[in-house]
Parts: sequence; C-alpha cells; structure tokens
Amino acid sequence: MTIASLHAWIVRIPLKRKVTHASHSRTETLSVIVRCQLKSGETGWGEGLPRKYVTGETVDDLWPLLREAQIERQLRGGWKDLAEAMALCRSLTIGRPDDDRYCFGNSIRCAVEMALLDAAFRQAGEPLWRIAKLAKIDGLPMPEIQPERIRYSAVFTSMNLPKLMIRCAKLRYYQFAAGKLKVGIAGRDDVQQARWVRRLLGASFDLRIDANEAWLPEQLEERLERLSNLGITSCEQPVAHEHVQALSHLRRRIPVPIMLDESVCSLEDARRAFNDGTCDLFNLRLSKCGGFLPSLELAAFASQHGLGYQLGCQVGETGILSAAGRQFATAVGGIRHHEGSFDRFLVKEPLINEDLTFGRGGWAPRLHGPGLGITVDETSIRRVCVEEQQIL
Repeated sequence: MTIASLHAWIVRIPLKRKVTHASHSRTETLSVIVRCQLKSGETGWGEGLPRKYVTGETVDDLWPLLREAQIERQLRGGWKDLAEAMALCRSLTIGRPDDDRYCFGNSIRCAVEMALLDAAFRQAGEPLWRIAKLAKIDGLPMPEIQPERIRYSAVFTSMNLPKLMIRCAKLRYYQFAAGKLKVGIAGRDDVQQARWVRRLLGASFDLRIDANEAWLPEQLEERLERLSNLGITSCEQPVAHEHVQALSHLRRRIPVPIMLDESVCSLEDARRAFNDGTCDLFNLRLSKCGGFLPSLELAAFASQHGLGYQLGCQVGETGILSAAGRQFATAVGGIRHHEGSFDRFLVKEPLINEDLTFGRGGWAPRLHGPGLGITVDETSIRRVCVEEQQIL
C-alpha cells in the first residue's frame, strides 16, 4: 500500500479535574495526533503525549524532529502486506543522534507508528491485537486463550482524606480488585493514606504505590519501611532517573518490589536496568516507549530476563491511545496490571465516537474491529487543535 498523506495536529485536551502527582500537576494536556491516509482509501490514527520529564521532548520539538527524521524518505514505497508494514514500522527512526537512551522523540514516533499500523491493519481487515502473533517477537508471552475482556486498576491521585475515603467506598461498591496510590506529594501523609486504603478495601485489594521520582535514595529505605506492613505489591519509580543507579544496592534492603517507569523508555534503558539490577518490574506506556512494536519488545525482554511488567498510561490520553492500550492488553500475556481507559472520567475531548471507559470492577471488552477498532471524530480534533502540519 502507498501512503497518500501523513498529517499531524498538536491538540490541547482539557481535563475534567486537576490531576496532581509528585512530578507534575495539570488541568490539560498537549498531545500529537497523526493521521495516515493510504491511496487505497484506508485511514489510520495515532497519538503521542510528549513529556519533558519522561523522554525529554516537548511539543516544540515535534516538527524539528520530523524534519530531521526525513519521514518521506523513510516511508517511500509503502508496503505490500502486513509483514512489510511491520518491518517498515520497526525501522522507523525519529530521535536525536546524541541521545544515548534512544528515547528522545518517542511520543511522535509512537503517534506515527500507530497511524501506520492502524491503516495497514484496517486495509488487511485485521484487529491490531493480532500484531503480537504476526510480529513473531522472540520470548513475547502470548495469552493461552484470547481474552474477551480485560480488567483495569484504579488510581488514587492527590486528594485529601475525606475524598480518599469516598473514592475507596466507590471502588469497593464497584468491586475493583487493584489500585495505585500516588505518594511523595507535598502535604500528604503517605502512610496514613495507604492505611485507610488498606482498611477500607481489605487485605485482598492489590495495592501498589507510585512516587513519580519524589524521593532521594537516602530516604527510600525509611519511606518504604513505614509502608511495608501494608501489603504494598510494588513501588513505582521511587527516585529520579539521575539517581536510579543507587537502586542497585538499595534493592537488597528494600522489602517492596521496585518498578521503573520514567527510567525505562527504550530497550537500551531496559538492558541497563537489568544489567545494573535496579528493578523487579517495568511500567510499559506506549507513548513513552515509542509505540506498539517497541513496547512488545520490552515485554519480551522483561519476560526473558525474569522481570514483571504492567501496561501503564499517561494522564490525558484520548480514546486513540485508550484503544491502542486495549489492543496491547489483549495481545500480550503476563501483564500484571492494566492502566488506562479513563476516558469519560477524565478527558473532555476523547476524539473518538466510541466510549472506551472501563465499567464495573474495571472490566472492559476486547475491541473487534480492524486496526484500532475505533472511529475518530476529525471535527473534535480541529476544535482543540493548536497547530497542524502536513508531514508528507
């Protein structure tokens, strides 16, 4: 198939409520949306969320990155089948030559790759979850039976104690089984909040915490020791990336498994984390990891090296990334937790016609349509557009 055009929009997505964690506080988010149109008529969509504190780039870097990548040269010729489409996406290079982590530009790479894959799989009449089998990535765990639904976990962001108790009551009523508590936020007592969550949701509730780089290495043992008797199943990114090396020796004395998020944005990051022994689990987020195929490779790497992984999300993802996350979740086995599909609860502009918000207990169905399995509302994209550009 030959690509007729590739178009990108930077959009401002307002949130229904303020979301705060230790690294950032936001009431809106800037995303990049990419549309790939094939000469045969099919259209594919992709989304990425630039985060300077995660992969380094901002929306101001997107157009220069695309110019430097010479996208038209990379995509010249298109593909004749799904195997060639996946090979083309695997070879897609967007970034900076001086980036030794190979993750700068991952958000725009994710958006472009996703749009290409969505178009290719739509043209082939196949759902995107089939990519896990078709890509033939060594060591990638596959579900024994293709799941008809998956279960998302809840997230406790910064809130006062009365609101936390109300949230717990709702989660108990709606029968959620797992959740993540944001910790390390100024003015919040982490131990008190974790105790209330445990008390109100019971011993069987799978509770993990996320510090979003809030702590210093010398604080880590003491902070986790105070939480260790509350049955915390993992602690996500407890220290900033520049301090992550300290986890190599601290992990031996820490009673809680460590999950890396901001410090695992590429296969190079994953190799360093394993070789240095800095974590037990990875948090895989499609946008920060550079797209669908790089995230599949990271899941395979983790499985091959005895590490766990969960599927994460970024605050403010629209329905496009929610759909991609759903496709990934039903394609890959061994995922500890699923995060995302907060659409109706969080974003004012989901950008798609379907409602992918999870339901009671966090359950959500598999998507059966070709490609991402969604229909995008271009009118809503133009309504929230800040800037746009024809890529090719």
